[in-house]
Amino acid sequence: MTIRATFLDTLRRPSVIVATAAVAVLGGPAIAHKEPHTRAQLKQFQDVFMEQVRKGDLLFHGDAAMAKQMNVVLSTTGMACAMCHPMAADTHPQSYPKFQTETSKFGTLREMINWCIEKPNQGEQIDPESDAMKALEAYIHWSNTGSVMVPGKH
Repeated sequence: MTIRATFLDTLRRPSVIVATAAVAVLGGPAIAHKEPHTRAQLKQFQDVFMEQVRKGDLLFHGDAAMAKQMNVVLSTTGMACAMCHPMAADTHPQSYPKFQTETSKFGTLREMINWCIEKPNQGEQIDPESDAMKALEAYIHWSNTGSVMVPGKH
C-alpha cells in the first residue's frame, strides 16, 4: 500500500469524517486566533521573549550570578558556551531535530545544549523544561534570527 493510499484510507474513517465536518461547520481550525493580536499584546509578547533572551545571553556567556539565580552549573572548567560559539554562531537551531554526530543519535537542540554542558564544559545537565533551558534556547534562536530554516541539515 502506498503512502497516498494509506492517507486516503485514513480520511475515509468515520472519526476523521466527523472531525472534518465539525471543523467545516465551526469555521475552520483557526478559531483560537480569530482576532488579530493588539499592538499592546505584541509588545508584551516581545518584552517577555526579550527578557528570556537577556537571561539566556548571560547564561551563554558564563555569568555566574545568573547561573546561581537559575540554580544551574553550566561549567566546572571555566568554559562558557560563547567560547566555542561566539554570539551563538555555529549552533544552527533551525536545523533541529537532526542526527547529531556527537551523540550518535537523532536529537533536539535541547539535547545538544545538554551534551555541550556535560561534555566539554563538564557542567551538570539541566532539565529540558527548566527556565534556564528555555532562556538558553531563546538566546540561541534570537541570535540566529534570519537564518534559513532547513530542518535536519547538518
